[in-house]
Amino acid sequence: MSLKEISRNKCFGGHVVKYEHHSEELDCTMKFNVFLPKEASENKVPAIYFLSGLTCTEDNFIQKSGAMAEAAKFGIALIAPDTSPRGISIDGDSDSWDFGTGAGFYLDATEPKWAKHYRMYSYIVKELPHLVHEQLAIDESRVSIMGHSMGGHGALTIHIKHPTQFKTASAFSPIANPINCPWGQKAFSNYLGTDDKESWKKYDTVELLKTHLNERLNILIDVGTADGFLERELLINKLEEATKELGRESEFKIRRQDGYDHSYFFISTFIADHIKHHADVLAAKSVKNKN
Repeated sequence: MSLKEISRNKCFGGHVVKYEHHSEELDCTMKFNVFLPKEASENKVPAIYFLSGLTCTEDNFIQKSGAMAEAAKFGIALIAPDTSPRGISIDGDSDSWDFGTGAGFYLDATEPKWAKHYRMYSYIVKELPHLVHEQLAIDESRVSIMGHSMGGHGALTIHIKHPTQFKTASAFSPIANPINCPWGQKAFSNYLGTDDKESWKKYDTVELLKTHLNERLNILIDVGTADGFLERELLINKLEEATKELGRESEFKIRRQDGYDHSYFFISTFIADHIKHHADVLAAKSVKNKN
């Protein structure tokens, strides 16, 4: 399936390009944005996938984070997909902001009502990388993943299950233990059903740490102390407890940033640290040091 270019804007010497394509996994038309640094005009470049949060589209991160300035320093591409299937009609998919449209939760639904279209896990892990690596100047051996909120949940769980494909992960305000928070319970009960709650655990960072023990991780997490969702939805404390119990504290750098909230003002403040974290792991040489 070929990518259709929708728009192209020059940015920090490279370009932000919006693409459209038909998704076989989601059975609908999807859009995503890519920042291609100037180096991509001559060679394949490393890339970071960014998974956005509830209600977001492929545009929020690209337009609000300030990430392109940082990615350009290291010659790194940024890939920003949408958060759910689009242009379909399922009864109830737009009834609430935290479920359905804009809230795919980066899982593969198993309940019949949602299973045909809501396959964001397979879209992010399989279909989109195949298209990107086949048709764009991306070095598939140097790819990582990060995200925010629901997307932070997606980035962490996908990295833990696919550490060879996605070399590292970072997250802003991730939903760390969705099986125990209202957002996660609402999504999982509808997408995955309630008959087999054990199946929920394969999309939960805290639970995955208990079963994926062989790979040593290197993950950066930032969360704001003034985040209104911190205690009820994000459950960062559960993740911290799990890393201590499992002796895996050294694999996570969890920073609580004083006075910051859940917004893109928070993300834009610390995005440079996150891009640097990924650049170090991907061994992407700084443009400043290339001569």
